[in-house]
Amino acid sequence: MRANHLLFFTAACACTASDAVAQAPAWPARPLRIIAAQSPGGVTDMLARTLAQKFNEAWKQPAVVENRAGAAGAIGTEVVVKSAPDGYTLLLSSAGPIVINPGLYPKLGYDPLRDLTPVAFVAASPLMLVVHPSVPANSVKALIALARAQPERLTYGSGGNGSPAHLTAELFKATTGTRITHVPFKGSAPSVLALVGGQIDLSFTTIVISIPQVKSGRLRALAVTSPRRSRAAPDLPTMIEAGVAAFESQQWFGLFGPAALPKDIASKLHTETLRMMENAELRERLAADGGEHTAMSAEQFAAYIRADAARWTQVIKTSGATAD
Repeated sequence: MRANHLLFFTAACACTASDAVAQAPAWPARPLRIIAAQSPGGVTDMLARTLAQKFNEAWKQPAVVENRAGAAGAIGTEVVVKSAPDGYTLLLSSAGPIVINPGLYPKLGYDPLRDLTPVAFVAASPLMLVVHPSVPANSVKALIALARAQPERLTYGSGGNGSPAHLTAELFKATTGTRITHVPFKGSAPSVLALVGGQIDLSFTTIVISIPQVKSGRLRALAVTSPRRSRAAPDLPTMIEAGVAAFESQQWFGLFGPAALPKDIASKLHTETLRMMENAELRERLAADGGEHTAMSAEQFAAYIRADAARWTQVIKTSGATAD
């Protein structure tokens, strides 16, 4: 009799569990929100809104973009770090909040490598090494020779301490054994204006800002900082081709979820993000700004992030860079 009761109880539990699984709503069953950790109008915002539209088309669920700028991207990142790992709160971020902030802000309060799930690599854009025409260097090798011959005499500009231009120049100094003086400005635009005006000698600037100045003859371009040549400047060598081994510095963008994001949800998000990047119009729009997409698996993206984080942590430590 007790055996019959046990069989009945086991069967009842199995049915209940089966019913629960069957009744569980398929993801996504409600609207998604994508946190853009920067202000409206930039590349991060554009990519987040394009992705939101793609998700809406794929799953017939609204995807809303929320711009949470501030603290160099930390405010928006923290929203996702503290969210439930259910796939309904996502982060579209540039590289800075993920691989640079931990080295610049010791009291950040979270670890992006530990507290976020890398979902999909979206795009990357290199910087361009440009010099004022008065600088007697027509190549990267010539610039290095000049800097070594005259330590501290050359000056480079950036948009502020801890900015991509600042850290890329510090990586250049550490890699080439040169000593060049940093002149920080309050933003990249004032830095470029100072360079065009001859107040500083060189800088690592974004391609979209550099190209008009190079075409007009106000600046001279020497190289780009990506592993491969940029479609926006195909005749310009990479830093590696120019003789600086293993040199890479890119402003990349990626999609993240909180830690412990279920693998099946992460996989769906990854697949739709890659489908978005197949859009020719979006690729051309990115290319105009020097941006390009490289297909990566989620595992490859995670490895890329770890390597990039290690690079910038070392640069920050060696240079003593701090945030403004």
